[in-house]
Amino acid sequence: MRADRRMKDEGGRMTRGLLAAALFPIMLAAPATHAAQTAFPDKPVRLIIGSAPGSGPDIIARLMADHLYGAWNQRVVVDSRPGVAGVISAELSLRANPDGYTWMMLTSQLFVATSVYTDLKFNLDKDFVSIALIGTVPFVQLVNPQVPAKNINDLIALAKKQPGKLRYGSAGTGASEHLSGVMFTNMTGTQMLHVPYKGVPQAISDTLANEVQLTYAVYPAARPQIDAGRLRATGVTTPKRSPALPDVPAIGEVVPGYAMFGWYSIVAPRGTPEAVLAKASAEVVKGIRDPAFGEKLKTLGIEIVAGGRKELDDFRRNERKRVTELVKSAGVSVK
Repeated sequence: MRADRRMKDEGGRMTRGLLAAALFPIMLAAPATHAAQTAFPDKPVRLIIGSAPGSGPDIIARLMADHLYGAWNQRVVVDSRPGVAGVISAELSLRANPDGYTWMMLTSQLFVATSVYTDLKFNLDKDFVSIALIGTVPFVQLVNPQVPAKNINDLIALAKKQPGKLRYGSAGTGASEHLSGVMFTNMTGTQMLHVPYKGVPQAISDTLANEVQLTYAVYPAARPQIDAGRLRATGVTTPKRSPALPDVPAIGEVVPGYAMFGWYSIVAPRGTPEAVLAKASAEVVKGIRDPAFGEKLKTLGIEIVAGGRKELDDFRRNERKRVTELVKSAGVSVK
C-alpha cells in the first residue's frame, strides 16, 4: 500500500509539474503584453487626416501633435492624405496594423461622405473605434469680392437672376461643404453649379481667382481670407452666430431651418488594444481641456467638447441619424 501511495504521490507531482510547465509560457506572455500596452507609446504615432495641408483638420492635428509630444516625448506624425472627401484616409488607416500607433482624424467631411457614397470598401461605423471628440466648428460661406452680393439676400437674388451661372467650390463631392451648398440652393430655390476639389485650400484658391464665385470652408481655413479682406464672409452655417464671427449672420437667420456644422474627432482601426485606446483617449481629452491648449482651439473658432470614448460613440450614433436624414432630404448624390 505504501508503494501504491508513493506511486500516486509521484504521479500527482508529475501531473502538477507538467501543468505548470504548460502554463509557464502563458504566465510570461501576459505581463509582457500588458507591459507593452502600458508603455504606449514607445515609438511615433501616425495620425492620418483626410484633408490637405493648411486645412482645419491639419491645423488642429498639428496642435494636438505638439501637445502629445510634450506629454509623451514621442512624435505624432501628421500624415495628410486628401481626396474623395476623406475616403482615401480611411482606406489607408484600415490597412495599418491596429496596434495603437495609427490614428485617424474623423471629421464631419468624411462622415457626410459615407452617407453619400454607396460603394465604399469599409463601414465607418463598424471599422473604427472612438478615441476622443475634440469639438465643433462652423462653416463659413465665402464670396469673391467681385461678386455683387454683400449679404445672403443679395446672393439669393443674384442666383435667381442668373440661374446656374454662379459656381461654388467644395472639398469634394459628398463633403460637408458640398452638402452646405446643396442645402442652400434647395432651400432658397436657386441654381448654382457645384465644382468639387480635392480639398478646401484648392476651393478657396479658385474662389480667390473668381474661377468659382463662392465656397464653404471651416472657420480655421476661412479666417485668414476674411481678415485679409480677400474673401467676403456672408454667413455661417451653424444655427446661431459664431462667437468668433459675431458680425457675420447665421444663414438660418435668412433661410429658416438651415443648419450645418463641422466637427473633429480622433478614432483608430477596430482591433486596437483597449488599454491603448484608454490611455490615448485620456491624454487627448486632458490636452483639449488644458486652458492654454483650449485657447488655441477657440482662436480657430472651435467650440470645445472634449468628449471621451463614450461621448464620441454617442455623438457618432446621433450624427449618423441626423446626417442620413439631411442627405436624403437635400437630395445629395455623387453624380
